[in-house]
Amino acid sequence: MSLRALDVLKSVDAVAAEDTRITARLLNHYGITNRMIALHEHNEKRMAPQLLEHLAAGRSVALVSDAGTPAISDPGALVVAAALSQGYRVVPVPGANAAITALSAAGLSAQHYLFYGFLPARGAERRRELAALVDLPYALVFYEAPHRVVDSIADLRAAFGDARRIVIARELTKLFESIHACALGEAVAWTEADANRRKGEFVLIVEGQPAMPSGEDRAQSQHVLEALLSELPLRQAVALATKITGGKRNELYELALKLKGEP
Repeated sequence: MSLRALDVLKSVDAVAAEDTRITARLLNHYGITNRMIALHEHNEKRMAPQLLEHLAAGRSVALVSDAGTPAISDPGALVVAAALSQGYRVVPVPGANAAITALSAAGLSAQHYLFYGFLPARGAERRRELAALVDLPYALVFYEAPHRVVDSIADLRAAFGDARRIVIARELTKLFESIHACALGEAVAWTEADANRRKGEFVLIVEGQPAMPSGEDRAQSQHVLEALLSELPLRQAVALATKITGGKRNELYELALKLKGEP
């Protein structure tokens, strides 16, 4: 908790909380006795007009979530939008954010990243979404729940291959925080080796697609692909060439089609 956040919580007329039981423990710890209002994913649409009534009466309201930042894969976006639409000032109070915290400790050299948030819960939908992200050159940041983390990591491996690096961060800024980096091909086994590694709230960061080689390196990539095509089926040759050269799979696939004389 920052000093600014404590000052805000002490000064507002009410605190809108994702779970009032959890927030009550926080407020009690700091001796804050302000009124609390429950605001979560199941009642946010219904509660937004009531919070606007507080603002219209000249009262101030703090919006907090259980962990992370309100409206970032947490409730709050509807209330913020409603307040802004009525001309009320929305003041962000910076605090711990799981995505930024994980990136700062990931050790990745990527200058750009894509925050995706939660992947679809259903496996087929999740795999379709990942297929659309495979060739992006950015570090990819996902949130995941403990009961889906193994399946999601397995789908990441199937989509991106064994070689890409993944950072598995859980319970960030909390008592049982852990951050582990490895190749995607090793990630499922590492996660399943200890039940504690599957507990908590997760941030998964996957390296972006490496840049396709140019000049002499591009010629070398073609040489590797030609050698593999002479021994393997097209798709298998492309998959292996992608791992060996670090090239983009779709570009190597198009090159393979040309080399095979296929349209």
